[in-house]
Amino acid sequence: MSRIIAGVSGGTPLVSVPGSATRPTTDRVKEALFSRLESLGALLDARVLDLYAGSGALGVESASRGAASVELVEFDAKAAAVCQRNAESVNDALRRRVVSVQRSKVESFLQRVDTAGVDRWDLVFLDPPYPLDEESLATVLGLLAPALKPEAVVVIERSSRSPEPTWPETMELFADRKYGETKIWFAQPAGE
Repeated sequence: MSRIIAGVSGGTPLVSVPGSATRPTTDRVKEALFSRLESLGALLDARVLDLYAGSGALGVESASRGAASVELVEFDAKAAAVCQRNAESVNDALRRRVVSVQRSKVESFLQRVDTAGVDRWDLVFLDPPYPLDEESLATVLGLLAPALKPEAVVVIERSSRSPEPTWPETMELFADRKYGETKIWFAQPAGE
């Protein structure tokens, strides 16, 4: 069973998405990822976006560890319902509404973002389904780039057999890590 690892709602069990269409991030990978994000100062009071959220585990972990707001974006109806349940659990533990859920395709959601206004993020997770091709991922990164704050961190989780994502000119890789079958890339706006 998946759970929130640390923070205000640490230990809270998370509902998983039924079936095999999503693959939850293991506790080992999640702990290593969040340790890295905390060392970068990327969590406290951050505005977080979790794209292809699945169960919302990465987003709700961020909320538990001090993010100011978290938006979970998931299109699949079953997964979005699970996101909603996990968001409610964390919001109840935090005694305020930090996590919200948007049932939307990622591309459609990003096309609606006001990149000149307040819709800009400090931390973004992308854990797309393995069948998502590299060209589609590059398109999503291109749509995301203008919605990032200058000091933002973007985290992409993929199969370790996947190639490095194709970054838009306005984003650059600054680290990557491999954990068995999982590979994580860390990127930021170029020039940071």
